[in-house]
Amino acid sequence: MIKMQVIGNLGKDCLTNTVNGKSVINFNVAHTEKFRDSQGVQRDKTIWVECAYWTDRTAVANYLRKGTQVYVEGAPDVRTYPKNDGTTGVSLSLRVFSVQLLGSRGGDSGSGPDTYQQQSQGQMSSASSGNYMSEPIDDLPF
Repeated sequence: MIKMQVIGNLGKDCLTNTVNGKSVINFNVAHTEKFRDSQGVQRDKTIWVECAYWTDRTAVANYLRKGTQVYVEGAPDVRTYPKNDGTTGVSLSLRVFSVQLLGSRGGDSGSGPDTYQQQSQGQMSSASSGNYMSEPIDDLPF
């Protein structure tokens, strides 16, 4: 098995489709690396990864919006396709096993995963400010 991990930002809002009775969430992730070329000039290199997340848990699609930073993990696949000019194009795709929301770019107030995380943290901080528990609870499933 080959496994690929990508951290990047969504280039556009996701699309949710049903194919043969199964739900799939399609989105693309851009990962940009900064490097210096042989002359010492700083350059950017962006790699786009087309993602397909086959899952019944489509609630995450509400948070997969343009600019959202995500961590995705899955099996890579390279696809070729004919371009309009007659040449062959190549794209990197990923069959996603898991996706984690990491945040969004600034300026998206009121929507997206940052709002959800802030609300969750606010509830946690107000609940944990009282001395209800003296020991941490370990409720990990493994």
